[in-house]
Amino acid sequence: MEKNIEISLLFDFYGQLLKEQQQEAVTLYYNDDLSLSEIAQQMGITRQGVRDCIKRAEARLYGFEEKLGLYKRFGEVEAGLRRIEELAESLRDGCDRDKADRIIAEAKLLHE
Repeated sequence: MEKNIEISLLFDFYGQLLKEQQQEAVTLYYNDDLSLSEIAQQMGITRQGVRDCIKRAEARLYGFEEKLGLYKRFGEVEAGLRRIEELAESLRDGCDRDKADRIIAEAKLLHE
């Protein structure tokens, strides 16, 4: 997965665990797509300071994922729900159509 997307997703899971300055820098860099210079000006620190702040935040996000695994688990649950939906769709044709429809509906609710 592209690093920018991966960091944004990890930030969704663990962003609140970062220091306030790290949260701001990551948000401005990855979500708002500002340059290091623009962020430095907005935050009142040097460009190098912004880079260091972002790198430390990235390391912390990867560390949280390594220890907690929430993002990985989320992906596994999503994949499992897709498999359940596919299996229920295949059941629709031969078995109890009502039960298959209920399984599909429940999986879709969880998927959302």
